[in-house]
Amino acid sequence: MRLTDEEKAMRDGRDGPAVAKAMDLLIRYGEALGAQALVETRNVCGTVTATTPFLRDFAYEKGGLDAVFSEFNLDSSEVVPTPRVKAFSSHLQLGFDPHHPVEMGVSDEIVQFYKRSETAAARMGVQILNTCTPYQVGNVPTRGEHCAWMESSAVVYCNSVLGARTNTEGRESASSAMVTCRIPDWGFHRDEFRRGTLGVRLEMPVESVEDWGLFGYWMGEWVQDRVPVIEGVGLVPNLPRLKHFGAAASSSGGVEMFHLVGVTPEASTVEQAYGGNRPTEVRPYGPKERAETLARINMTGIDRKVDYVMLGCPHYTIEQIWEAACLLEGRKVHPDSALWIFTPRAIKEVATRTGYTQLIEA
Repeated sequence: MRLTDEEKAMRDGRDGPAVAKAMDLLIRYGEALGAQALVETRNVCGTVTATTPFLRDFAYEKGGLDAVFSEFNLDSSEVVPTPRVKAFSSHLQLGFDPHHPVEMGVSDEIVQFYKRSETAAARMGVQILNTCTPYQVGNVPTRGEHCAWMESSAVVYCNSVLGARTNTEGRESASSAMVTCRIPDWGFHRDEFRRGTLGVRLEMPVESVEDWGLFGYWMGEWVQDRVPVIEGVGLVPNLPRLKHFGAAASSSGGVEMFHLVGVTPEASTVEQAYGGNRPTEVRPYGPKERAETLARINMTGIDRKVDYVMLGCPHYTIEQIWEAACLLEGRKVHPDSALWIFTPRAIKEVATRTGYTQLIEA
């Protein structure tokens, strides 16, 4: 890989052993990907806290939270002091809700260990957002901005809806980017990879959140990791619909970017979305495809008695919480069922101050 003088200095230890370890990881990673250089990033989303019994035991045996960060964030068996981050860095979701450990079967010991870990992450300069939807609570990169994000539903939203640029990173590469402001220049950082390669022609209205989820699930199964161009969009989808669509497509397949012609920033026209490519195939999506998808995702259902309902994957917007509160007001969840709604901690605070939390809990 071609390195700048600044990158060589970081690699050679000028900024300390942790940064040198991070540069070594990024160079190995980039060479494995076939990248010829690194690209500068000032926006990183990853995971740095520790929430599991395994990591707790590892910390106790190997040298504390520095050992956890070295091994699991920098791929280094040598324990080095954890540095402060250089890039604006946001922490993604946890493995549990520390405010409801009993309901989630988590011991108080693990909660206390997590709190220590979160305090350490905050000292690093990491924003403790604790959400898979950082774009809802303050981390909104601009079009063309190079990012290093984890979390498949966040990545597809970042690329497609915001027009920023990121691949789906892992804990190690994202953490290395936090302390170096670098990530390999390949994939969705490059223009040629972002162009559409195949098409979808909508032959029915896609309007509700459920509609967009079903459409995304159908599309992801077919598209996998290619870049689809969707024509025929009627009503412009809002944030919850785009969030749900991208999450479904990245779950059933590996979609990291899509173009909605006339809606998303790099698809003002069909020609712009394809960028000179000719679609390898174009498929229709209509009532038949929707019905088949609905049947397929419900095929394992054998009982209408539901004991647990989880909403908020990806995390609910304040609009979705408002909708849930309106639907639940004056009604009761069945005594044999549990309803959990997941949302960013910042949005939970707004919901509580507005009264939605109380309506839902009642």
